[in-house]
Amino acid sequence: MRILVDIRLLSKGGTSGIEEYTRSLLGALLEIDRKNEYLLFYNGFSKIAEPIDLKKNPNAEIVNWKIPNKLFDFSARFLNRPKLDDRFGADVVFSPHFNILGAGKRAKRVITFHDLSFIHHPDFFSRRRRLWHKLQDYKRRALEADRIIAVSDFTRSDLIRTLGVSPEKTRTIYSGVSGSFRPIAAADGTLQEFLNRKKLAAPYLLYLGTIEPRKNIIAVIRAFNEIKGDSRLSDRKLVLAGGRGWLYKEVLKTAERSPYRNDILFFGRVEPEERKFLYNGAEIFVYPSFFEGFGFPPLEAMACGTPVVVSNRSSFPEIIGDSAPMIDPWRAGELSAMIKSVLLNGELRRALVVAGLRNAAGFDWKKTARETLETLMF
Repeated sequence: MRILVDIRLLSKGGTSGIEEYTRSLLGALLEIDRKNEYLLFYNGFSKIAEPIDLKKNPNAEIVNWKIPNKLFDFSARFLNRPKLDDRFGADVVFSPHFNILGAGKRAKRVITFHDLSFIHHPDFFSRRRRLWHKLQDYKRRALEADRIIAVSDFTRSDLIRTLGVSPEKTRTIYSGVSGSFRPIAAADGTLQEFLNRKKLAAPYLLYLGTIEPRKNIIAVIRAFNEIKGDSRLSDRKLVLAGGRGWLYKEVLKTAERSPYRNDILFFGRVEPEERKFLYNGAEIFVYPSFFEGFGFPPLEAMACGTPVVVSNRSSFPEIIGDSAPMIDPWRAGELSAMIKSVLLNGELRRALVVAGLRNAAGFDWKKTARETLETLMF
C-alpha cells in the first residue's frame, strides 16, 4: 500500500507540538512498518534541509516539488489541483495536521486534529493566523475525511460536539514521549556543563514553550513574584524558555515590571537537544496553559524526573491524571501557593517525581505508531 504523508510543516524548522508529533510519529511508523511504501510530501521554497533520518529509510521517499506553499495552497483550496493521490498512485493520504492538500477520489483521507483552540479562543491568535485557519476550510476537511485521529479524548469530544464529525470515524490516539527525556544522573557531567554554560547554576523554576498568551506566562511571572517574597525561596530564579510568539511583548513588559526582574531569564529559542537539560536542571516545571489538545512539555518534564504543576483545563485532567497538582489558570495566587507547597514539602516533591515518571512512561511513540498504522489500513 502507498501512503502519502503531508510533511510540509517540517519545512519551517519549528519545534511546536504539531511538528514534534509529525517527526516522532513518522520515525516510529517507519521503524515498525517495513511493508508499506511511504511518500513524504515536503515541498516549498524553504531552505530547511529535508529530514535526513526520514530520507534514509528504505521504504520512504521524500517528494519535494519546491513550489511556494502559498501558491500550492491557493490551487488546492480553490481548484483542488493537483490531485496528489492520483499523481502518485496513493492508496491513503495522511495529514498530521489539517493543511490543505488537493486530492481526488482514488485515496482514503486520514487527518489528525490536535485541538480546536482557534475556534474557542480566537483572541489567542494573530489576525494573520486566524485567516490561515479560515482558509484551511478545516470543518469541511473534517467532515469529508474518511477517518480522523484525535490526540486526546478531550479533542475527540470537541470535534464531535463543535464540528459535528461522526464519532464512528474519530479515534483517540495519544502521542508519545521521546526516550531522550530521562533523568540525568548527578555523576553525568553533561548536565552541570550545560547549566554552567547557560549560567543556570541557581535553583530555578521552568516554563518551556512558545511565549504567547495561550500559555498564561503572565500568571507564572505573578506567581514567581509572590514566591520570591518568601524568605525560604528568595534565591530562586525563573527561566522562561521558548521562541517568541504573538503578543509576546506583554509578557516582556510584565517581567520588566517585576521587582525581581533580574531573576527572570528569557532563555530564547530552545534547540531540541537542550530541552532534556533544561528539564533536568529545573526544581519544578510550571505550565498553566489555558488550552491544550495534548501538551508535550509537562510529560517531557515528568520523564526527566521533574515535578510539574499544570492547569486544570482542556486535556490536562486526562493526560496528567493524578501525577501532578492542577490549578485554576486564572488564579495566580493558587498557582504560587501550589508551587510553594511542592518546593517546600520534600515528601510531596518525591511523590510527584515517582508519579510523574510512571505517568510519562505510559506514552510511547511505538504504541502511537501501531495504533496509527491500524487507522491507516483500509
